[in-house]
Amino acid sequence: MPSLRTALLQSSGRPGAVAENLKTLDEAAARAAGAGARLLVAPELFFTGYAIGDAVPVLAEPADGPGAQAVAEIAVRHGLAVLYGYPERDGERIFNASQLIGADGVRLANYRKTHLFGCFEQEWFTPGEQTVVQADLDGIRIGLLICYDVEFPENVRAHALAGTDLLLVPTAQMHPFQFVAESVVPVRAFESQMYVAYVNRTGPEGEFEFVGLSCLAGPDGVVRTRAGRGEELVIGEVDPEFLAASRAANPYLADRRPGLYGSLA
Repeated sequence: MPSLRTALLQSSGRPGAVAENLKTLDEAAARAAGAGARLLVAPELFFTGYAIGDAVPVLAEPADGPGAQAVAEIAVRHGLAVLYGYPERDGERIFNASQLIGADGVRLANYRKTHLFGCFEQEWFTPGEQTVVQADLDGIRIGLLICYDVEFPENVRAHALAGTDLLLVPTAQMHPFQFVAESVVPVRAFESQMYVAYVNRTGPEGEFEFVGLSCLAGPDGVVRTRAGRGEELVIGEVDPEFLAASRAANPYLADRRPGLYGSLA
């Protein structure tokens, strides 16, 4: 099975400027496709911007709203799948969500962040209730989490037990928590034997200072590609043959003793 070339878009776009953010996504998709990528991953709430305050309910859209249609057009135009973060409206509730759209423009998966970070998120968003959301892309089992979710090892292990090969984590990682991008994410990839694409915003935005450092970490805990602190598009390979060999050499899932872990729940 061939590798899945994956592009990570490290960018904050412009808060509240949906049309401009879609243009940035379109331009990144063109560059990613030109480099042979089959998947483009954008950061948390990239569609609207993160620090949008009381504009959240104004900018929130249904999962099948005009924003999703615009991203589907980008995916089809450039022939690659796109994962992007957005505020999802479902009736009176708003979720911090991410959506994966295939190269044919068909929605493959929609995930709602289950662990909300800080006062801003807890004020405006409802936490999701589904831990494991997956889709298949080019023979790779894709799983979705968002930012703070990956800092809970239970979430990542649940994905490992469900067969996730590549975990996509759009994020808004801020100062002074850069150790998550630098250290926690590669460890998560190793301990649960999967690839993890952690895709961050960058620079100042409202009261926040995003640290960049987006990365694609492999199941050996080694980072395949890493962005710096600025706007950047980086590309890495998700190799299913290497993943299978790593899982055989590091049988954490087979060696687990779930009967000992009852107290964790």
